[in-house]
Amino acid sequence: MKITLLQTDIIWGQPEANLAHLDHLLEGVGECDLIVLPEMFTTGFDTNPETVADDEGLALKWMRNTVRQRNCALAGSVATKVGENYYNRMYFVSPDLLLASYDKHHLFTYGHEQEAFTPGHRRVVIPYRGARILLQVCYDLRFPVFSRNRGDYDLAIYVANWPEARKKVWKTLLQARALENMAYVCGVNRVGIDGKGFVYRGDSMIFSPKGKKLADA
Repeated sequence: MKITLLQTDIIWGQPEANLAHLDHLLEGVGECDLIVLPEMFTTGFDTNPETVADDEGLALKWMRNTVRQRNCALAGSVATKVGENYYNRMYFVSPDLLLASYDKHHLFTYGHEQEAFTPGHRRVVIPYRGARILLQVCYDLRFPVFSRNRGDYDLAIYVANWPEARKKVWKTLLQARALENMAYVCGVNRVGIDGKGFVYRGDSMIFSPKGKKLADA
């Protein structure tokens, strides 16, 4: 499986501008099986979902159009409203337009995410082109029991907005999750500066089940 890690800056709170920027970046991406985007790739990690939630499904429509054109899958999270609740929802859209979603379970308490978003409780593993893929979002990385491999997945994907100040934790835990679960681990983080002044340096990576670094941005 060929995976593209789309490590990108995110324009704060501007979904249309971010999707246009992604379209531009994708022009330089060749054939692959899966493209992974950062956490909240249309807005940045904003804990005021009433202003950024994708009520009209703009991101999902864009993902479906993109996979149809490129014949590959797309994965990434967006702020989503369902009824009266907001979720940090990770979507996985395959070329046949089958949709899987995972709602972030461990909300980032230091950023007060739990005050605005509802946690998901369902663990999601999906089959795709011969691999079983576990979906995870950012802060989930710090909780090894939740991602424990029960013999049910081959690859874990973490999408994130993980600040530069905690870069060592990000790198170390990605490798640890690969080693302890004997599975491939892919982590995709953003770059740039968000609307709150936090700096992000990316460090998107893929590790083998033996902890060997296969990709490092």
